[in-house]
Amino acid sequence: RGLTDISLLERFIHLRYVDLSKNKLKDLAPLSSLTQLLWLKVDRNWLTSASMQELPYLQVISFDHNRIVDFEGITHPLLTNLSLKGDTGYLCCGDTLLERWDSLSCFFFLWHSENQIETALGLSQEQLFSLQVLELRGNKMQTTAGLGISKLKKLYLAKNTICSLEGLGEFEQLETLHLRDNKLEALDGFSDSMKCLQYLNLRSNGIKSFQEVAKLEVLPMLQALVLMDNPCAEERDYRLEVLSRLPQLQRLDKEPVEEEEREEAEKIRQTRRQKEQ
Repeated sequence: RGLTDISLLERFIHLRYVDLSKNKLKDLAPLSSLTQLLWLKVDRNWLTSASMQELPYLQVISFDHNRIVDFEGITHPLLTNLSLKGDTGYLCCGDTLLERWDSLSCFFFLWHSENQIETALGLSQEQLFSLQVLELRGNKMQTTAGLGISKLKKLYLAKNTICSLEGLGEFEQLETLHLRDNKLEALDGFSDSMKCLQYLNLRSNGIKSFQEVAKLEVLPMLQALVLMDNPCAEERDYRLEVLSRLPQLQRLDKEPVEEEEREEAEKIRQTRRQKEQ
């Protein structure tokens, strides 16, 4: 803990797993000699850049809770998991993480900057063609534009400031999409090319109408949807209204869909169709 210099690691060229979290590192250049490295964790340091020399076998990196503002310099060809969490709402008390404000009086707090990535600048489809999991919770992203890595399966974007869904048609293999705690009021941008998406979390956004929910009909494999804490979730017969538009759902707000409500939702769906004819 408290390290500022890791040049000693240059000698250990066969290291495969390295955890340097909770130090005061500003530079990862000494790791360039670790050409056998598979897994790297450098959470809670003072890094302002994720740039490193390309490491041919590196598969997992975590840069959580640093001071990084873009994706520049992340070029590892076998990288499958990349995490760059920013401010996720936890409180840092030395080595302890808290979630409750009522514990404040019991601890001495150490405050520091967090990752604040605003755009996909520097994220390269050509260089990160193996990437499957991208974790960006708690950053400053305003749009999903530019995040379309072809093999991506899980994308975590909770606690950003996203108000626009763009480029989603590129997520042809995406299975999980977390968009909780953003600024979404409309659900334009979802595409029928997202044929693998099974789980979608839209909790705590600004979705007011079921007409917006109906735009998710283009997602053929969607099985689990989280919509709680949106204005539309306060409407009468909320679950039935959602299920009448998305009959393939197996879970809504983490609760399984019962056969009785599925049948009732189908009746509502049929009645609506008759009125539209």
